[in-house]
Amino acid sequence: MDERCPPQKFSSFAEFYPFYLAEHSKPMCRALHYVGSTLVLLTLFYGLFTSQYYVFWYLPLLGYGFAWIAHFFIEKNRPATFTYPFYSFLGDWVMLKDFLFGKLPKSTSK
Repeated sequence: MDERCPPQKFSSFAEFYPFYLAEHSKPMCRALHYVGSTLVLLTLFYGLFTSQYYVFWYLPLLGYGFAWIAHFFIEKNRPATFTYPFYSFLGDWVMLKDFLFGKLPKSTSK
């Protein structure tokens, strides 16, 4: 596992986001995050439009399952969710948005 030490506390999401992207430097890691986030959105809309609300129980598994597999087996680092849960959750969605709109810096293979 990667043992990089981030700053103790970020004072804003803008300060956190570059750290977040660095923790998601490998293309396959980012891809698995996109898959998980997309499945979360599809499942959310499915549950809402079909009134099958039980599918909401799958949302954490879909969102975090793909992300944690990516961190533990591809990036080999500890997910930022464990230390910065809110910023990390927000980072997932901002990274997906930036990817979809072509505003994401290129990922690198460490």
